[in-house]
Amino acid sequence: MKSPFEYIANLINKHPYVVAGIVIGVLLFAMYGATLTTMETGTETYLDTEKPVGSLLIHYENEFGSDTIILIIEGDDVTSPQVVGYIDDLETDIEDEQYIDSVTGLPDLLRLGNNGELPDSIGETREVIDALPEDYVSAILPSDMMTLVSIPLEAGSPEEASEALVKTVNTLIKFSEPPAGITVTVSGSPSFTVEMKEDMQKNMGTLIGLAMLLMIVAMALLFGHVRYRMLPVFVVFCGIILTFGFMGLAGIGLSSIVVAAFPVLIGIGIDYAIQFHSRFDEEIRRVPIKEAVFTTITSSGPAILLAMVATALGFIALSALAPAPMVADFGTICIIGIVCCYLCAMIIVPLFALIMNYTPKESGNRLDEAESCQFDWKGCDHNPVNSHAVSKGSMMERYDKFLGKVAVKIAKNPVPIIVVLLMFAVIGFQLDGNVIIDTDEDSMVPQGMPAKVSMDKLGSVIGSTSTITTFIKADSVKDIDTIKWIDGFSDYALEKQSDLTGATSIATYLRAYNDGELPTDKQTLNEVWDKIPESYIENYINGNTEAVIQFSMEDISIPATQSLIEDMQKDLDWYTMHPGMSAEYTGQMVMFTDLINGIKDTKNPMTYLGFVLILIFLLLVYRNFSAISPLVPIVMIVGWNGLIMYSFGLNYSLLTATLGAMTIGIASEYTILIMERYQEEKAKGEDMLTAIQTSIQKIGTAVSVSGLTTAFGFSALLLSTSPIIQNFGTVTVLTVGFSLIGGIVVMPAVISLFERFAGDVHNPDENKSQSQKKSDFLD
Repeated sequence: MKSPFEYIANLINKHPYVVAGIVIGVLLFAMYGATLTTMETGTETYLDTEKPVGSLLIHYENEFGSDTIILIIEGDDVTSPQVVGYIDDLETDIEDEQYIDSVTGLPDLLRLGNNGELPDSIGETREVIDALPEDYVSAILPSDMMTLVSIPLEAGSPEEASEALVKTVNTLIKFSEPPAGITVTVSGSPSFTVEMKEDMQKNMGTLIGLAMLLMIVAMALLFGHVRYRMLPVFVVFCGIILTFGFMGLAGIGLSSIVVAAFPVLIGIGIDYAIQFHSRFDEEIRRVPIKEAVFTTITSSGPAILLAMVATALGFIALSALAPAPMVADFGTICIIGIVCCYLCAMIIVPLFALIMNYTPKESGNRLDEAESCQFDWKGCDHNPVNSHAVSKGSMMERYDKFLGKVAVKIAKNPVPIIVVLLMFAVIGFQLDGNVIIDTDEDSMVPQGMPAKVSMDKLGSVIGSTSTITTFIKADSVKDIDTIKWIDGFSDYALEKQSDLTGATSIATYLRAYNDGELPTDKQTLNEVWDKIPESYIENYINGNTEAVIQFSMEDISIPATQSLIEDMQKDLDWYTMHPGMSAEYTGQMVMFTDLINGIKDTKNPMTYLGFVLILIFLLLVYRNFSAISPLVPIVMIVGWNGLIMYSFGLNYSLLTATLGAMTIGIASEYTILIMERYQEEKAKGEDMLTAIQTSIQKIGTAVSVSGLTTAFGFSALLLSTSPIIQNFGTVTVLTVGFSLIGGIVVMPAVISLFERFAGDVHNPDENKSQSQKKSDFLD
């Protein structure tokens, strides 16, 4: 029975133009699918809405959550009648828009204290302001040079509506002709979201462009021995198009985390293209082109598939246990992307070569052939020492010999190497628990983004805009006992927690409309309740069974907020509720602190699951004890990552929390490659040291070049404007470097130890049977 690889090879050889037409058709369809991709922000990208915390937050946002657009108006004197009149006209224009709940600014404050009329002079304005309560004034007029206009949206307004309103408000301001010296800045969470999406789009284009450019540089520097050296870059580009198309057709949105997947895909995908291109270039030098196509697909296809599956298993572990939906999407896109890149490499490289009647570069000696062998997944049949003797002075030849000599020395003395490197890994595992976890959304956007700058300015003027919400359910929120509990718990929490600055609830307004006293009987409660404006009640009461308390807080870090919420939960558990009542915390700050717990709870399990999946996979493929040897360097690499993150002061975020599982996926390719080559050399009858030297000397350069090329792709992340992606870029580039060390340095030591443990018993027939078992598994 023919394998799928043989069918693909025969189809390309017999009908190349038909296959080319199919490939072009699929790419065009993928381009259409790519137009359907959307940018995603908001609660759904952070929390699983089917879990209690997520579903409660969604319900709260739909019933109580009201995003607010805030206008920051600045000038020499914003209290002048001319400026106040301008603000009043602007408010009138904005109020006419759909989904606007109300507009409140300085004109409304002045009318409140001047019998419904605006003062005619600056003197009258000052008298009205001086007569108003200080709390009212400071919230709208922090100083004579700045005033704020609050534009709360209707509760439950769709995200698309809030984004459209931000653009509409910007347009109204643009054509409003403010007085000379007056500037108007749009701020607030809706404005932040709009600019965040725009930055994501810009960031994605920049990252993909930079990654492709770096790939071109890498190909020019490292892949010059083959014809059409830029073909792998084109192949990866096709893989990215397919990935975008799949995302659009499957309805997978782009988030600030998913954007980082594409440089990762480019870095991994270029390796697959290099392997197929190099193998074909080697084959075409000694056999006809159709036979080269067949051999390339049927030999390199299964081998590279093993590496791809191992990499995918790391991402599967990531998706299965992700702490947030956007992280699961990151893992899913990486899996889809590497499959697309693999298929593109396997089909497009030989197809392109066949249609273009590929001919290898001419060479006056065997240097090109020797170089080609170094890139090949399987290597060459001739002795690498003899081939290198042709070009004694080449850099590659010297590097190969260096690797071979180092590998033999390591294999002869494996214990010291493993002990030292393992010691660093153990230290890294110990320090890993001290690495700070940061889930702040501010770290996902450029620090100079206008919306962030305006939000920071707003915070410096009016204090922190963050709140912690207590969501209360009761048989009746208009019951006297429920109102007393709300009022009492508010005071108790404020007294216990110094980071809380205030509490607002329906009890606050019941006091305000009852001369500072809380109603003590049902009749008084109903009378006072009827006096409170409906718009105020709707902010804190939903129907007859739900109420909220909004606790304002100091501007503190996310970890500090996590500690505060944990302490407030103890307060809530201690403060007795009457029968029929329940209370929970929710809101954006609770969401971000819940993410910290999610990262803590899933970071290590993701890594463990990745180890287990790859171990099972290797045992199924190789079916012997030595199958676990590629995992030993990977364990060390994960430990080294923890040491580097602690030493460099890097934080765990939604992206870097995936590092363990992703490291397993990336590093397994190199370690499996070394082990496979070693087994191939052993099957030829070589002793342990010779097999190690030959495998490292043949494959070491290929792994090094592949690793450097992959690092080039990942390094595009370092140029991102987003701090979270920059940090991710730093650790992924280091991970690739560690993976090279794991493959070239640690694997020879591990193989030597495993062989000594097994008694270094050599049985060529047994090795061949293992190879046959692997072939049967792939078929």
